[in-house]
Amino acid sequence: MALILGIDPGSRITGYGVINQVGAVSEYVASGCIRTSGDDLPERLHQVFVGINEVIELYSPQTVGIEQVFMSRNADSALKLGQARGAAIVAAVSHGLEVSEYSARQVKQSVVGKGGAEKSQVQHMVQSILKLSAKPQADAADALAIALCHAHTRQSLVRMAGATRMRRGRVR
Repeated sequence: MALILGIDPGSRITGYGVINQVGAVSEYVASGCIRTSGDDLPERLHQVFVGINEVIELYSPQTVGIEQVFMSRNADSALKLGQARGAAIVAAVSHGLEVSEYSARQVKQSVVGKGGAEKSQVQHMVQSILKLSAKPQADAADALAIALCHAHTRQSLVRMAGATRMRRGRVR
């Protein structure tokens, strides 16, 4: 059993999702968004830091998955996203948590089955996998997808570590 926190960072909206991984089964625990206010970037980064701290203190996850920065057409947006990511990572590390990073393509591949999936497809699959009664808000769905990707990656690593031999190029 492992509580996993997924974080979809943003300087205006940071999504978070908490799942409980029991073997190969992932169960929904919580999700939501940290909405920052004001135009002062340092203050918004502080709000992200404080918000992630509160989520960690409330749910006590054992590990964290976070989305990597992607290069967008707007360099200023990418820099702000990277700074919000940094604030979230520092919050997690200050609690002694291990942080794993995943590209948006990896997350979509893990949850939907194709790396170029649309946001609506991610929302649908998160709802289906976690047996939610309604689609979660987009940023929260992305964070839950990151947590699911982290759970799948951890499960794969556990299986690989338990492999004892190779046969015809396959781990057994």
